[in-house]
Amino acid sequence: MLSIFSTVFNRRNTNSAKWDMLEEIYAITDASEVLPMWVADMDFAIPSVIIDALQKRLEHPVFGYAITPEETKSALTNWVEDKHQLTIKNEWILFRQGVIPGIVEVIEAFTEVGDKVLIHTPVYPPFMSVPKNLDRQVVTSQLIEKDNSYVVDWESFEECLSKDVKVFILCNPHNPGGKVWSKDNLTKMAALCQQYNVLVLSDEIHSDLIFKPNKHIPMLSVAEDPNNIITLMAPTKTFNLAGIQAAAMIVPDEQKRKEIDKLAVSRGYMGLSIFSLTALQTAYEQGAPWLEELLEVLTINMDYVVEQLSKIEGINVSKPEGTYLVWIDYRGTGLSENEIMDRLLTVGKLALEPGSKYGQGGDGFLRMNVACPLTTVEDGVARFIKSLQ
Repeated sequence: MLSIFSTVFNRRNTNSAKWDMLEEIYAITDASEVLPMWVADMDFAIPSVIIDALQKRLEHPVFGYAITPEETKSALTNWVEDKHQLTIKNEWILFRQGVIPGIVEVIEAFTEVGDKVLIHTPVYPPFMSVPKNLDRQVVTSQLIEKDNSYVVDWESFEECLSKDVKVFILCNPHNPGGKVWSKDNLTKMAALCQQYNVLVLSDEIHSDLIFKPNKHIPMLSVAEDPNNIITLMAPTKTFNLAGIQAAAMIVPDEQKRKEIDKLAVSRGYMGLSIFSLTALQTAYEQGAPWLEELLEVLTINMDYVVEQLSKIEGINVSKPEGTYLVWIDYRGTGLSENEIMDRLLTVGKLALEPGSKYGQGGDGFLRMNVACPLTTVEDGVARFIKSLQ
């Protein structure tokens, strides 16, 4: 195992959201002894090739306005071709600072105030908050629990689509459940959305973090009409570059690209910085060996967490198919969310995410981020066990 994945870095007092916002987020006075396993970024160092590329760029002392070279777009097109067998064109790509800004742009460009946006729940909270903040109506179709995973409630899904929904936001793979949607699932979703004239916005930011034998299927690869699909991807989860702020929208339809760019100009949205462009291109061109090692490390971490937490009475947990997030079912303990969160924070000194944050179906669950050295994972599990003793 590369030492980079076993090295414990001290991230406190580095302006880290994950490590330095605990008092504010969890309303506690002193978080100096609390282990954060909540925010979805890694405690691993990024690939050295990206650091080298950024240092090389720093050798030039002028940091003026940047343009996006075709080589940067080609790095992404080649990546998705190699990793996901999806052929896209450079002109389809619009770079943005993040996936959430991309969601904002799509909703603003293709819906009006009061329009309906459909999501599956439980799901990544901005899928709910972004449309609401833009004065759109959020329509929810709750996923069904089955065999420690999730399946689509197709009757509910189609009923929602039939009620004049304008956009469906898909989480593929699913956060927080770790579900990697099958080709059949995605094909049916795409067909129903086309039938009801609903635009599909597919958030595929975790698409590179998939555990064998599962395989990520891009929504764009199964849709009968690719012009009805807008895909969001980023190197930020894959290579731990969230602080660099770089993402991409893949928009096959030329008219939709024009509408998005028109909105961007009206809002004063800017392109990526020279450092974002450098990091993104290097990640996709040279980061594959690091990612392979990462997936091996995450597999070890996941297996350990599932094995240890499954021994606890009242806890039900299974290995996710993708992401580095474990979705822990504690309903068997009989504890309320307030009770278990209090125990975790005051007894175990452990910060996890409460399931209610993820909307309908999230009550009774906790989300744990295990993208950290195994020693940290072991510490987190020990704290979890201590909390329930």
